[in-house]
Amino acid sequence: MSDSTERLFTSVDLGGLRLPNRVVMAPMSRVRSTPEGLATAAMAAYYAQRASAGLIVTEGVHPNRVGQSNPLTPGLHTDEQTASWRQVTTAVHANGGRIFAQLMHGGRISHPDTTGLQPVGPSAVAARDSRVFTPSGPQQVPVPRALTTEEAGAQAAAFAHAARRAVAAGFDGVELHGANGYLIAQFLSSSANLRTDRYGGPVSGRIRFAVEAATAAAAAIGPQRVGIRLSPGAGLWDAHDTEIPELYGALLAELDPLGLAYLHLEATTDEQTLLGLRRAWSGPLIVNPSAPSAPVPAGPKSAGHWLGLGADLISFGRAFLANPDLVERLRIGLPLAEADPATFYEGGDTGYLTYTPYRY
Repeated sequence: MSDSTERLFTSVDLGGLRLPNRVVMAPMSRVRSTPEGLATAAMAAYYAQRASAGLIVTEGVHPNRVGQSNPLTPGLHTDEQTASWRQVTTAVHANGGRIFAQLMHGGRISHPDTTGLQPVGPSAVAARDSRVFTPSGPQQVPVPRALTTEEAGAQAAAFAHAARRAVAAGFDGVELHGANGYLIAQFLSSSANLRTDRYGGPVSGRIRFAVEAATAAAAAIGPQRVGIRLSPGAGLWDAHDTEIPELYGALLAELDPLGLAYLHLEATTDEQTLLGLRRAWSGPLIVNPSAPSAPVPAGPKSAGHWLGLGADLISFGRAFLANPDLVERLRIGLPLAEADPATFYEGGDTGYLTYTPYRY
């Protein structure tokens, strides 16, 4: 094991939260909540099984009703939803873990059959060739309603309201989902954002929504409890970036002085651009080495590579699904079980609570 890879199992400070290792469980949608967006006992068991991670980041949690992307995804905007998460945070903490809630506003990636509301976005532009899950099955995403200037500010503030609820529910912090083509990424995108007001146009306008959301969340619960995830150049859900180094460089120039807990970067653009963003960010950096479309999950080799290039922590997604004891397996070189894609989103305990630690 290289020196860089060995660093994966050393402790690190994250906004005053001491992590025993640098392995992060990346956010992954599992669609196991109730129809009302409540967290369940099965969800508590699932996250508690993985509490040996240095940090767990939950699946995307919608901050308001119009922000829900898919059915059976959890929320943090009602008293009942907030109370339901306490069983999750209590179970993780009882097992010695730390957990952030990922706040995810779907924006235009939603459907009226799911929320009862027309999806909203920066502009009235639908994601091309994109189908979203609904209670009756996959359907083409509709044209969203363009947010007014005042409404855009209110949607940015929704992240702060959900952040307060997250802390009330016992979470150690929140991660703003600014990646993968959802609302924050839609505002960053030059294909999804055709606005001419202060939230659109040049780079300075397109980064405004992300900056306001992060600033509001930091003011609500303290910057040391707020992280943000970005996927430069990913192009997911038809939200395409242009001027990637300039766009994300300008965004980090605004976010860096806030003193956030971390920046979580997906390796979705070229390495030189990512290294430039590392230099632009003075705080802790989490890197997810596997792009969402990568054929294999990240492993020790890619983790060591990015730790050697300046990352502070490494996040693992699919590897955590089938390996609740992933940290131990990576530490001593045990083989990894493979997750069954057929059970990623189908509901029930199979493929959710049925993966076990390594059996010697």
